[in-house]
Amino acid sequence: MTTPADPSAHEAPDDGLTGERGWGFETRAIHAGQDPDAATGAVNVPVYLSSTFAQDGVGKDRGYEYGRTGNPTRTALERCVATLEGARFGRAFASGLAAEDAVLRLLRPGEGVVLGDDAYGGTFRLISQVFAPMGVTWAVLDLFDPAAVDRDWPEGARLLWVETPTNPTLGVVDIAALAEVAHRHGARCVVDNTFATPYLQLPLALGADIVVHSTTKYLSGHSDVVGGFVATDDEEVAARVAFVQNAVGAVPGPLDCYLVLRGVKTLGVRMDRHCANTAAVVEALVAHPAVERVLYPGLAEHPGHAVAVRQMRDFGGMVSFLARGGRDAAYRVAGATRLFTLAESLGAVESLIEHPGAMTHASVAGSPLQVDDALVRLSIGLESAEDLVADLRQALDGGR
Repeated sequence: MTTPADPSAHEAPDDGLTGERGWGFETRAIHAGQDPDAATGAVNVPVYLSSTFAQDGVGKDRGYEYGRTGNPTRTALERCVATLEGARFGRAFASGLAAEDAVLRLLRPGEGVVLGDDAYGGTFRLISQVFAPMGVTWAVLDLFDPAAVDRDWPEGARLLWVETPTNPTLGVVDIAALAEVAHRHGARCVVDNTFATPYLQLPLALGADIVVHSTTKYLSGHSDVVGGFVATDDEEVAARVAFVQNAVGAVPGPLDCYLVLRGVKTLGVRMDRHCANTAAVVEALVAHPAVERVLYPGLAEHPGHAVAVRQMRDFGGMVSFLARGGRDAAYRVAGATRLFTLAESLGAVESLIEHPGAMTHASVAGSPLQVDDALVRLSIGLESAEDLVADLRQALDGGR
């Protein structure tokens, strides 16, 4: 497997909030927005469990007035993750889909969104079943071919929605090329950076306008919180997203923010281990006769490998494969592991296995985003690599 570039080595931006220009990624993850508490010296950001804040006079608050509008723990999280993404602005939400909802509210009736044919089922459901009835149009195009996207761009489309690597087939699309296409058509490019995280990939530095995350996944990393995030350099977008955050109120609680912030501190070291373990698992899957095909951007034969080498630091902790024997074989493998937990979600310290067609992507059945029934998706955790490989081998061998 080829060694990718290191986009995360870009100089940290002077974001106007923390000013840690020149600090490395791991240093920013631990310190950005997280100065010791002025009142007590506590090195961890306090969990401010308060729904309201005293004011010094009518209309004279100390930066906070009501918990929906703002909370100091949430502010620390927003500053930290925005800095990691190289963004001037960041807003935290109660879930990844709440973050996506805030971005999609940039669209007016009659305007539309372009997305690829391999996208998270929840995103497709939100667009096709919530926003479409309100007059927002949508179109599915081949995002792996920027020239075709340019040629087939639908009239009125104002957002280009990108996942890379994609969920669940681990496709890789060229962020820079697609951002250029979007801008040529007067649209903004949104990148879901959940799979890669800012440790492996920086979409804004590649030309994207907006980054979204499910912080439930790698950023928190411990399967103990649900959250979302929007990062951008676009002042107009930032103002609108902030307005929606307050007006709609899909905000994370202070303890949720604390848990994500705690997870972010170890993101760099965790991602290194996720990537190393995944490489070992991929090697075993490629060699196993019960596996028809492995979908992983670190493989030289992967169609997006060259782009991944160029725009990612490493290839990530996710891998999917097609089980030889179709759906029945996929079901059998998914139910036969011992260390891999059969569960939805991804990006945490424990390894997970799932069948996308019946689980995370059931909502795309019968749509252009239909998932192959032989597909199995793995989220590789931080266990000993040899134990994970042994568990998959016994499951692929028939669970003996």
